[in-house]
Amino acid sequence: MIRALFVLLALLATPLTAETRLPTSKAEIALSFAPLVKQAAPAVVNIYAKRVVQARSPFADDPFFNNFFGTQRARPRVQNSLGSGVILSADGIVVSNYHVVGMATEIRVVLNDRREYDARVLLGDQESDLAILQLKDAQDMPYLPLRDSDTVEVGELVLAIGNPFGVGQTVSSGIVSGLARTGTATGNGRGYFIQTDAPINPGNSGGALVDLGGALIGVNTSILTRSGGSNGIGFAIPSALVAQFVEQARAGQDRFMRPWAGITGQPVDADLSDSLGLSLPGGVVIVDLHPASPFAQAGLRPGDVVLEVDGQPVNTPAEMMFRMSVRGIGATAQMTYTRQGGVRSAEVAMIAPPEDPPRDAVILDQNSVLPGLHVARLNPAVATELGLSPQAQGIIVLETGPFANRIGLQRGDILLAINGRTLSAPGQLDRQLRRAAPRVRIDAQRGTRRLSLRFRL
Repeated sequence: MIRALFVLLALLATPLTAETRLPTSKAEIALSFAPLVKQAAPAVVNIYAKRVVQARSPFADDPFFNNFFGTQRARPRVQNSLGSGVILSADGIVVSNYHVVGMATEIRVVLNDRREYDARVLLGDQESDLAILQLKDAQDMPYLPLRDSDTVEVGELVLAIGNPFGVGQTVSSGIVSGLARTGTATGNGRGYFIQTDAPINPGNSGGALVDLGGALIGVNTSILTRSGGSNGIGFAIPSALVAQFVEQARAGQDRFMRPWAGITGQPVDADLSDSLGLSLPGGVVIVDLHPASPFAQAGLRPGDVVLEVDGQPVNTPAEMMFRMSVRGIGATAQMTYTRQGGVRSAEVAMIAPPEDPPRDAVILDQNSVLPGLHVARLNPAVATELGLSPQAQGIIVLETGPFANRIGLQRGDILLAINGRTLSAPGQLDRQLRRAAPRVRIDAQRGTRRLSLRFRL
């Protein structure tokens, strides 16, 4: 009887013990994400951003419709955006997506415990879709440590934490379903992603993708979908790139600086690998090099196939740029490449795009033939800013101004000649336009097309 009583008491005590004891091993944690969520969730925040945009008529720059309706002043309106962010340090450094906070005039960050902070953008980059924020007067904040995303493996369990649809903080679970995904995500970000089947919905952008240790391995950014809902293919920006963003933000940079390669490259597919004499397709073949390219300085040349950067395989130009961006300007990267069947390696310097020759930007004044036209000489720095080939040369249009826009010029057009006279420097433009008046012909390049724009003053 006494023994039966002890057994009964033990059975009654078991549920109480199970309710109060926290998991102590990774195997036990796998049975419940609750301890992990309690650890990670306080560092994931909701972000409310406001920006003022100019609501313009679609016919605002059309000279035909302006004859009927006149030039109407753009009306400003307030645009709100909602997203998530992750606190990365005790002093209130936060990472989010650029499309959540970019160009915002007011940013409000709300923590899981309902504390609210004003924030400002320290550094933002639309191409990577990342932004680094600083919370005002923040101290002793909960934060997530960064894990090196190169150690992440396909099949790992992960949690996606964010604020989908504005309903409040939620958590979804899944696995890492792919690595080194490029060119597949929707949204502003381009480049290199971690793929996960953890649901990522609108509002989750900028939220955390965490591992079972509570470390940040990626920033949720977008989904691949046909219906607008989460179909189990989500993408996160790897933490290795986030770390470089934080480093540059703390160094005082207000825009992200990528190392300049100065090359044109393409992926090596099966057909190309046969022509190059490779046993397997893979790597990035160098098609062209700028004379000032650090790859050229290190001895690489067209036809070489870059296989690895710092021991990590690269199969697309976006992967190679990601690896270079993680290294950062001022460092060096070990390039493994093939040439005529032999494997070689070289140390390549990570440099900023050079301002050589000087851009010599010019804005034509109100007395010019095309007032407000903003042009500059193309150099590697200007070409990088505009996403052009490193080999591009000439005088490029940065802003059209009202009159050049009416005759058909666009931002990014390369001006070649005025009335048959070749342009070699931005400072020549105003003088040649005056000399050509009143009948002016501008020869320009737009992408792969040659244009001839004629007008009369």
